[in-house]
Amino acid sequence: MEPTELISEALGTLTVNKMRTGLAILGIVIGIGSVIALVSLGQATQQTISSQIESLGANLLTVEPGAQRSGAVRGAFGGGTTLTLDDANAISTSPQVTTVQNVSPEVQRRAQVTTGSNNTNTEIVGATPAYLIVHKITLSSGSFISQRDVKGITKVAVIGPQVVSDLFGEGTDPVGQDIRINGKTFTIIGVTVSKGGTGFLNRDDIVYIPLTTAMKEIFGINYLNSIALEAKSPDVMTQAQNQVGYLLLARHKLGDPTQADFSIFSQQDILNTASATTGTFTTLLSGIAAISLLVGGIGIMNIMLVTVTERTREIGLRKALGAKKQTITLQFLTESIILTFSGGVIGVGVGIIASYIISNLISSPFAVSLSSIALAFIVSAGIGILFGWYPAKRAANLQPIEALRYE
Repeated sequence: MEPTELISEALGTLTVNKMRTGLAILGIVIGIGSVIALVSLGQATQQTISSQIESLGANLLTVEPGAQRSGAVRGAFGGGTTLTLDDANAISTSPQVTTVQNVSPEVQRRAQVTTGSNNTNTEIVGATPAYLIVHKITLSSGSFISQRDVKGITKVAVIGPQVVSDLFGEGTDPVGQDIRINGKTFTIIGVTVSKGGTGFLNRDDIVYIPLTTAMKEIFGINYLNSIALEAKSPDVMTQAQNQVGYLLLARHKLGDPTQADFSIFSQQDILNTASATTGTFTTLLSGIAAISLLVGGIGIMNIMLVTVTERTREIGLRKALGAKKQTITLQFLTESIILTFSGGVIGVGVGIIASYIISNLISSPFAVSLSSIALAFIVSAGIGILFGWYPAKRAANLQPIEALRYE
């Protein structure tokens, strides 16, 4: 039998019972659509996180303290108190460090910020003028924290656009107005340009205050949460890590680098970690969605087995007239592949539409991988062959006489 005849006859058979055919295709549509949508969501999330990390600053290195210890118990990494303002000043002035051009000592903690009857819980960053340069912050109005503010322990603040929206409403210029942080009054001197982001990576939901004010007046600490460094070029990032690392080891009187009470991360390190995390998350979601493909394939196999039973006499007649086993097998296999391939085509369309809707709802970039679409077609055809093979072989192995006697 010619391929065109096989396809024509398979289509004719499938259109006899449209409800059954539609339900069989539906399982594949849901499975393929889910995989496409979830892979797209994972890729969009990865792109968003990558762009947010890259927007934090060029050639950026971050020094963080090691884990805090309490007796024999080791706390979370980054929770230590081993970095000081003197360490940051030493990095900035040491002739040993020749590859770093800007140093930004920082403290960060969350606190309640209020004005009038409005309040918000946001991140408070104690910063110096170098923060503006290292993290590539730009202002939409006003000015940033000056060295005079740091030396004078002044109570001034620069706020992000999300804080403006939460406390003053959209379209308001809050420069000159007051806010209260932990009960202390601060005067707003500037507003940053929106960088976007969500959750802990939301660079718009931050209040910047002078580093000394944060340490002495707000949080009552004498250590830093981190030191951000801007290397002179991407080519000297590794050299900068080594120079700063050896300087801090000497300052902390540590001879063995494995015992370092600090860690130095580059933007690429953070980006690789974030990509690995989102990649694992995407794979997990795709695996869960693939279960529906398995269910859809089993559904198609069940329907094909029912079809074989209903057409037993037809199969017996064909074999009695000389039809070969191979012809019968190909006939039923073609029907199964058409079911799954049709479901795959519709599923890809459904997945793309769902991805577009989800990306608009969560304000993330719309990303659909061509490789995932190609994989969807291959998988749908594979399911048709895998789950259509057994019913096709069962039909081909029927004995003509017994098939003709079947009621």
